[in-house]
Amino acid sequence: MQPPRALWVPFPLGRPLGKPADPAFQTKVILAALELLHREQGPVLEDFPHDAPTNMETQATACPVSFAARAAAGDSWQARLSSEFATLQPWYELSLRRRDGRTLVGLADKAPRDNVDALATLLDENKTPSDITWLKNAVEDIKAFYFEAMTAQPGDYDSDALQHQFWQESSLGAAILAFHDLFNDAQQAQMKLIARLLAPREAVADRDKQQAKFTGGHSND
Repeated sequence: MQPPRALWVPFPLGRPLGKPADPAFQTKVILAALELLHREQGPVLEDFPHDAPTNMETQATACPVSFAARAAAGDSWQARLSSEFATLQPWYELSLRRRDGRTLVGLADKAPRDNVDALATLLDENKTPSDITWLKNAVEDIKAFYFEAMTAQPGDYDSDALQHQFWQESSLGAAILAFHDLFNDAQQAQMKLIARLLAPREAVADRDKQQAKFTGGHSND
């Protein structure tokens, strides 16, 4: 896109300034963006170096969805994602009834189940998607399906806890992070930018920390 000035932030979609009701942190984000106006020429794409503060206390209702322990390494992505999607389907249908049919699912041309199958096939074949527009729309659509299913029951939910559960416990979170790694390991800058579009920096860092615990303290840098 090559915008004249752009600040890349690692926050969840819909929270461009980070944590709600934290004016001090939000001011830092705004000042960092305005600082880009002093650059002599563009385009400029700069990372915001800080993650949003997390909630130290929560009164959130527990998420109704419990993801099973991730399958053994020998299981195919197709089996893992298909089983997980089937588990979430009734919760998503409940969410539709709760919201009177309103949903954020529908960005992609194909249904979420078809896109899940397509993503799983690519991962099982260790292939990088060539249609980036399809990939981004498919990922956002399936994520919307997951989060609406995860918040199907009435009540308040802690955003940080939901994000952690999605990225670190679900097979879909692991799948998106696997695509992130495929693009991030490429040499071209454009491919690395696509990796940023797929997964937030915090999710990647948390995944690497968890992996480091099982590999003697070495992350996948």
